[in-house]
Amino acid sequence: MALLDVAGLTIAFPRATPVRGLSLSVEAGETVALVGESGSGKSLTALALLRLLPERARIAAGEIRFNGRDLARLDDRDLRQVRGRDMAMVFQEPMTSLNPVLSVGDQIIEVVRLHQGLSRRAARARAVELLDLVRIPEPQRRVDEYPHELSGGMRQRVMIAIAVACSPRLLIADEPTTALDVTIQAQVLDLLDALRRDLSMGLLLITHDLGVVAEWADRVVVMYAGRKVEEAPFETLFGTPLHPYTNGLLDASPRLDAAQHYSVGPLAEIRGSIGSALTEPGCTFAPRCTLARAACRSAEPEPEAVAPGHLVACPVATAAAFNMKEAAHVAAVG
Repeated sequence: MALLDVAGLTIAFPRATPVRGLSLSVEAGETVALVGESGSGKSLTALALLRLLPERARIAAGEIRFNGRDLARLDDRDLRQVRGRDMAMVFQEPMTSLNPVLSVGDQIIEVVRLHQGLSRRAARARAVELLDLVRIPEPQRRVDEYPHELSGGMRQRVMIAIAVACSPRLLIADEPTTALDVTIQAQVLDLLDALRRDLSMGLLLITHDLGVVAEWADRVVVMYAGRKVEEAPFETLFGTPLHPYTNGLLDASPRLDAAQHYSVGPLAEIRGSIGSALTEPGCTFAPRCTLARAACRSAEPEPEAVAPGHLVACPVATAAAFNMKEAAHVAAVG
């Protein structure tokens, strides 16, 4: 059984349904990347997993099974025991997520006292240990500092320290390297990966950076306009991407050439915008897709398995994949 198993998740606002029928899973010790451009529904999905949706939003359908229990139907009392203890989240912007009038130590102490029942002295010692764990220098001094006294990279490390304070089984990291320079990004991601291994926790990494995905993810789920359009192990997704949107994302990303220098040619562009696609019937990517057929505009495709662990929500791409397999088989036996 997967640590996290999301099936048919639909998130609705009064006049919109930004996430529809999303399914994904995370195994213990696995890193799953959830990717897509802004507006795809990635962060909203993350908030739904912890039942932290905005007031006007609701989970309209689906299940969120974590450790065998459906969080979508858990009462508030039991849900508070899960949040922070068994499942935790690193939010996108630490400066707005940390309380500016409390020291970083007090914010860590609050979590460990609530979930582990430690005394104030023991909780403070644990806070210092956690700051050291996330590689903040001089943790004995930093524990009494306030968020505004720390750099962006250190604030992000404090957020990670709060998230892993109770050794959660699942960590959700929503764009954990936003607004950080490249060197600090690598340090934060390396830290998350080390914590995943040390704590044997599952990691759901939400990002739009395919370079991050290639370096850190075991499996990738590609979202577009609130739907899953492709899912595959990262080697498969980067080696043989099938959905036109996945191909568009890869073509719009810098690539290393054979000499291990970034190629200097112009990057490809996905025409149009995700907003214009939301009002169209059928496949939401069809208005921007160069492979779209008339049938694509009449029905929204469901993800279909083309190989073990590789799902694609595109009949055109699926048919092409099966034709390639058939041709390879004929060539092999002929």
